[in-house]
Amino acid sequence: MDESVEAMEPESVESGVVDPPEKNSAPLLRPGSMVMMSLTVADYEMHYWPKLQGAIDQLLTLKPGGYISISYEQMYSCVYKCVCKQFSERLYKDLLNHIEQHVCHLAEQLSNSMQDSRHFVETFAFTMNQYLQALAGIVPIFNYMNRFYVENKLKTDLNEELRKIFRSHVVDSQITKLLNLVDEASSQPFAISPPTMASLIQNLFNLNSEYVHLKPGLFSRYIPNVLPPTSANQMEAYIAEVKQMQSDMHKMQGFNSNCDGSRKRSFEEDVSIN
Repeated sequence: MDESVEAMEPESVESGVVDPPEKNSAPLLRPGSMVMMSLTVADYEMHYWPKLQGAIDQLLTLKPGGYISISYEQMYSCVYKCVCKQFSERLYKDLLNHIEQHVCHLAEQLSNSMQDSRHFVETFAFTMNQYLQALAGIVPIFNYMNRFYVENKLKTDLNEELRKIFRSHVVDSQITKLLNLVDEASSQPFAISPPTMASLIQNLFNLNSEYVHLKPGLFSRYIPNVLPPTSANQMEAYIAEVKQMQSDMHKMQGFNSNCDGSRKRSFEEDVSIN
């Protein structure tokens, strides 16, 4: 176990929804009384960790944009006592192990969706968005542990460590295939919805900005200023690219190239001016 941590008033967690305690439930842990209370391994394994694990699982499986009712105050209080009673190391390891198991399951699901390229890209985008949304709820719950154990003793950051798990188990092994499919789909209008494409690229960039070097042109369509400034000797290449794009658009079925500015629009009528 790690060294003792001085008991302090926990900061209030503004995010999330705080539910009133049920009539028959145990009262919330009060910071003033925690120092005098004991916490055994059995207490941790039977009560504290299962309660936290349940909240984590709910957040991990919540659909993006969805709502879930979790008492952040109660979860934060559980973490507070575990840290004060020298269970920081155990709590941190249990959290990372549980997240890693979940992420490995996500990686397996994504592998099973590779037969259909479009389905794979859309599933990947949804899975990554869901995971990052979950971290926005999980990290605040463990904020006290993060401040007094992860940052102070391990010299790292909880949010970054949880992102690293997703990168190593899900993204890094699929990034080349994923970007090739996205680049190919982007040449076919609406093969994948623009919001899905934009969300996917932005989330990849936020997870690891180094991914830009794999497909700079693709990232530059959705992330500003990822490419170096244009130089004068590149202008001819850009002009040729624009001409090629215009030529491709003219060949598209249903494209209307009637842009003769000398003609009046069909709904205009002649109006005499006195």
